[in-house]
Formats: sequence, C-alpha cells, structure tokens
Amino acid sequence: MAHTFTHLLTHVIFSTKERRPLLDADLKPRLFPYLGGIIRAHDGKALIINGPADHVHILASLAAKHSLSDLMRELKADSTGWIHKNFPDKKSFSWQTGYGAFSVSHSNLVEVEKYIANQEEHYRRVSFQEEFVAFLKKHEIQYDERFIWE
Repeated sequence: MAHTFTHLLTHVIFSTKERRPLLDADLKPRLFPYLGGIIRAHDGKALIINGPADHVHILASLAAKHSLSDLMRELKADSTGWIHKNFPDKKSFSWQTGYGAFSVSHSNLVEVEKYIANQEEHYRRVSFQEEFVAFLKKHEIQYDERFIWE
C-alpha cells in the first residue's frame, strides 16, 4: 500500500495453560528472542518482551497488513513447537487459548516499556488474574468471568 502509514503499538498479554510456572530462567532468554523473530517475520518489531514464570507481555509495533489474530495463532503454535523440540523436559508445555491485546499511544510508550521490563517485581504485589482483569476494566472491555481463564 503505497500511501499508507501506520504506527500500531500493541501490548499483548497471554499466559501458559493453567498459568503453570513453566517460563523458567533457562527458557526465557531463548524464548523471548524467538517470539521476537516470529513478530519480525510478520513485518512487525518487538520492542520489549518479558514476563514472570506463567505469562508473557509483548510490546510490539505491528504491520497493518497482518491481522493480530493470525499473528497470535502463529506465535503460539510456532513457539510451542519450538519449546517441545528444544526443551524435552517441557513436552507438556502449551499456551492458554486466548490473549489480551491493548493499543498503546506513542506518548505512553516509555511507561509501558518500563512496566513490562519490571514484571518480576510487579508480580510480587499482584497476581496475573488481578492484573489482567484490571487491564480489561481500564480499557472498558466486556468479559465473562466464566470464560476468561480457559
């Protein structure tokens, strides 16, 4: 698209299935760059990826020509296969079914980057479930408590 210009900053949050603490110190330093590579393959750029043992936060600049749902499906499927291949002790690893995605204003970029960078410290004070519901409420996203944690 010759005259199309976008700056689509998106904060994506998703967890391991059943929020199992499988993202350990051996896995994260290899997994996060791998996730960034998948985003790059979709013409995007991962600005920061981090998270505690049970979920991931990604701040990325995404290309308008790719749908977020297609990217997330591929990101989860490819990374799950990669984990199974490269970490034989994690053969039962999988991601939760859904995800949360929140638009980020360029003026709020630095604040969101700092928030994601400090995930380990943040989760000493608040649980993933509390944080995720707070994001949904802040962005006025309707949800059904019966289905949110599948």
